[in-house]
Amino acid sequence: MNTQIADKAALDAGMAVLPAEHPLPMPEQSLRKGSLQVARQMTAPPNIGLRRLYVFGSTALMTAAATWMMARVLANGGINVLEACLLALFVALFAWIALSFVGSLAGLQALLRGRRKLGIYPDTPLPVLESRTALLMPTYNEDPRRMMAGLQAIYESVAATGQLDHFDFYVLSDTTRDNIGRAEEQVFARLVEATGGAGRLFYRRRASNVGRKAGNIADWVRRFGGAYPQMLILDADSLMTGDVIVRLCSAMEKHPTVGLIQSLPAVVNGRTAFARMQQFGGRVYGPVMAYGVAWWHGAESNYWGHNAVIRTRAFAEQAGLPELPGRKPFGGHVLSHDFVEAALIRRGGWAAHMVPYLQGSYEEGPPTLTDLLIRDRRWCQGNLQHSKVVATPGLHWINRVHMMIGIGHYFTAPMWAMLMLIGIAIPLIHGGIDLMEELHLKASPAHYWRGLDQAGVVWVFAVTMAVLLAPKLMGYVAMLTSRNERIGCGGALRAFFSVLLETLLAALMAPVVMYVQSRGVAEVLAGRDSGWDAQQRDDGSIPLSALLRSYGGLSLFGLAMGAMAYAVSPPLAAWMAPVVVGMALAVPVVAWTSSRRTGDWLRRHKLLSIPEETSPPQVLVRAAELRAAAMREPLQD
Repeated sequence: MNTQIADKAALDAGMAVLPAEHPLPMPEQSLRKGSLQVARQMTAPPNIGLRRLYVFGSTALMTAAATWMMARVLANGGINVLEACLLALFVALFAWIALSFVGSLAGLQALLRGRRKLGIYPDTPLPVLESRTALLMPTYNEDPRRMMAGLQAIYESVAATGQLDHFDFYVLSDTTRDNIGRAEEQVFARLVEATGGAGRLFYRRRASNVGRKAGNIADWVRRFGGAYPQMLILDADSLMTGDVIVRLCSAMEKHPTVGLIQSLPAVVNGRTAFARMQQFGGRVYGPVMAYGVAWWHGAESNYWGHNAVIRTRAFAEQAGLPELPGRKPFGGHVLSHDFVEAALIRRGGWAAHMVPYLQGSYEEGPPTLTDLLIRDRRWCQGNLQHSKVVATPGLHWINRVHMMIGIGHYFTAPMWAMLMLIGIAIPLIHGGIDLMEELHLKASPAHYWRGLDQAGVVWVFAVTMAVLLAPKLMGYVAMLTSRNERIGCGGALRAFFSVLLETLLAALMAPVVMYVQSRGVAEVLAGRDSGWDAQQRDDGSIPLSALLRSYGGLSLFGLAMGAMAYAVSPPLAAWMAPVVVGMALAVPVVAWTSSRRTGDWLRRHKLLSIPEETSPPQVLVRAAELRAAAMREPLQD
C-alpha cells in the first residue's frame, strides 16, 4: 500500500490511501459516429424476438382497442380540435400504462415459473472465484460514519464467504466540504483499524469533482482499473450480502461476452410513512415489473448506476462519456450517465443483463416526498438530456427505447394535466361559458360525457383504471405465492390493506407529483440547471414553515379551484375532486407521511411491512449496529 499526499495533490485532496497504480486507457466515446459491434448476443434468450413482439404488439393492440372506444365516445356530432387533442393525449397515455401492464403480465409468468439467467441459482453452494474485483463506493458530502459503517457490514459479509482475498474496497469521495472531507479521513482510519483491512481498503478524495459520479468512477478506472477484471459499483446507501456479490462476480467470470449484470436492489430501512410506502411498493410490485423488463430486455438490459457488477475492460473501452454540446441543462456532463453507459457498452459488443431474483441487494429510499422530488428534479434533467443521445449511431434499438421511456416518463405528468384541463374545457365550451339558468348542468363534465355515450364513458374509465392498477394486483398475487414473502409483508390480509393504503396515499400525492414534475420539465426546457446536492438519508422531519413554503401555495390553489368549481357547478367540483383534494391536502399529507411517529405506528401494526423487517438478513442487522455505534463516536473538528 502506498500513502500518497503531496505527490498526488493535482489528483487527490487531503489524505489518500491507495495501492500502486495500474492504468487502464478509457478513451472518450463519440456520440456522432459508431456502429453496433454484435447484432445478437450469445447470452440472449433464443426467443427474444418473439418476446419483444408480444410486448410491443400487445401494447399496440390494447392501445388501438382503447382508442376505438374513446373515439366512439367523442364521435357524437363530430370531433373538433379540442376533442382531437384529447384523443391524442389519451392514446399516448394509454399506450404508456398498457406497456407497463403487458410487461408486468410477462413478469408475473416469469416470476411464477422461476426463470433464471446466466446460470445464477441462489440456493446452491457458492462458486469459487478466480479473479479480483474492486468494490467502489462513491460518496458526495455524505455523513462518513453512516456510509462507512455500511461498507464495513459489506466487508464483513464478503469475509464470511471465505473469499475476501478476491476483493478490494475503495471509497471514492467527491466531497466538496472540507469539514466532511476531514471527517471521512478519520472514519476511514477507524474502519481500517476495526477490520484489519490495511492493503484491501482504500480511500481518496478528488481535488476536482469534474464529471460528478461518472467522472469519479472514470478517474478510478484510468488510474487503477488495470488491476481488476471486474468492478462492483455501490452507492453511499447500498448494502449487499457477500453471497450475492460472489455470485454476481462468478457469473461475470463464466460469461466472457457479458459486460454488465444489474441486480434488483430492495428498498429497506424505511422509518417514515413515505419511506415505508416506497419500500413496500418496491418489494410487492417491483419484482413483477423487474422480472418483466428482464424478460424482454434480454441481453440489452439497463443499468441503474449502483448494485451492479461491470467488466472493467468493457467499461473502459466503451463507456468514456463526452460532454454534451451546448449549454446547461441539455449540454455539459451527462447526469443520467448509467443509461448512456449501458447503451455504449452494448454498442461495443458486450451484453448487459438484469437478474431480479437474487435477494441480498439493498438500497435506501428518500424519507419524504420532498426529498424524492428534489432527487427527481435532477433525474428529470438527466433523462431529458438523453434527447441529445438517443439518436447516437450504432446503439441497439432497445437501448434507444430505454432512453425514450426515460424521457417519456417526465412528459406524462404535463400530459395528464393537459388531459384533465381539456376534459374540463370541452363541456364548458359546448355548454357556453356564461351565467345562464342551467349553467350548473352545461358546465358539468360528467353531465356532458354522459350525454355523449354513458356506457362508453363508463367502459373507457373502467378499462383505463384496470390497466393502470393491474400491475399492483399482479404484484400482490405474486407475493401471496411465497410463504416467506406473505408472512414478511404481514400476512395476506394486512398486505391487502397495505396495498389499499399505498394506493390511496399515492393517489393523494399524484397531483403534487404531477405539478412538480411538470414544473421541472418546464424549468429544464427554459434552461434552468438542477445543480448537485447531497442526498437526505435518515431524517424525515420537516418543519411546518418548510411545508408551507413548499406546498402551501399549491394547497391554496387547490382550495380555490375547488371553490370556484363548486360555485359554477357541484358536478364540476365532483369531477375535479381527485385532483383538487390531492392539492388541497398537500400540506397535511406530506406532513403525515414524513413523520417517523406515523411510520412507527404502521410498523407496530405490520402495515406496509417487508420481509427484511420481520427476518432481517445479517448484513442489515450488522449495518444497523455499526451505524448506531458510529453515530455515537465524536468527530474531531
